Amino acid sequence: MLLYQLTGNDKYGSDITQFLDSWLPGGGITYTPGGLAWRDQWGPNRYAGNTAFFACLAADYGLKPSTYRDFAKKQINYMLGDNPLGRSFLIGFGKNPANAPHHRSSSCYDQPSTCNWDNYYATGPNPQVLNGALVGGPDQNDNFWDDRQDYIMNEVACDYNSGFQGAVACVSLLYS
Repeated sequence: MLLYQLTGNDKYGSDITQFLDSWLPGGGITYTPGGLAWRDQWGPNRYAGNTAFFACLAADYGLKPSTYRDFAKKQINYMLGDNPLGRSFLIGFGKNPANAPHHRSSSCYDQPSTCNWDNYYATGPNPQVLNGALVGGPDQNDNFWDDRQDYIMNEVACDYNSGFQGAVACVSLLYS
């Protein structure tokens, strides 16, 4: 993207569209029945969110603007609750958001309470709410278990949120 921005060279634009087109329906990436571009079982929301951000950037530079913005909008909307489960994968936001992320410190109660493995294995929502953290996401059939021991579906990480947040900013402008 940076080379395309700096040079305007069509070769770089072509590389960008080739990559992003592979993420569109029929382009090679698996889609869940509910519409999430599902690249891998470990953190599918991370991949879809980061690619949605990249699609927004490409659209801003004139590369298939309506196609790529529509892709970004659909992916972000899925993560925020427009999915067969009717649930948000963003902690603290939307309808029935994930509330038991695989995250050590959010599994513990405030001090002076002890924090140990008993907290990790406890059921129910995490005592500390990680508002704004994006969990990994569903399996390829849109199934999701909000279980802190499931580090594949419920992991939270900086790389899950980075592109997602940029894509949210982009998509929010499309609604204004």
